[in-house]
Amino acid sequence: MSARKPFPLRLDPALHDAVQRLADAELRSVNAEIEVLLREALARRGVKVARSTTPRRGRPPGTTGKGGDDA
Repeated sequence: MSARKPFPLRLDPALHDAVQRLADAELRSVNAEIEVLLREALARRGVKVARSTTPRRGRPPGTTGKGGDDA
């Protein structure tokens, strides 16, 4: 079971397009960009939001090969 809480979100198409452009520029998904924007907005209002302990996706840090050559 996922630790994230899914929910439907209806956005104005122009707003979604703007978030999509921002997400593309930041190399994020729209979902991740919305999460970043929400966290920034809450921080500006003084609301502290703890980060969950869900495992991060991707390769764990420090797992690169010792040869220094990716080929």
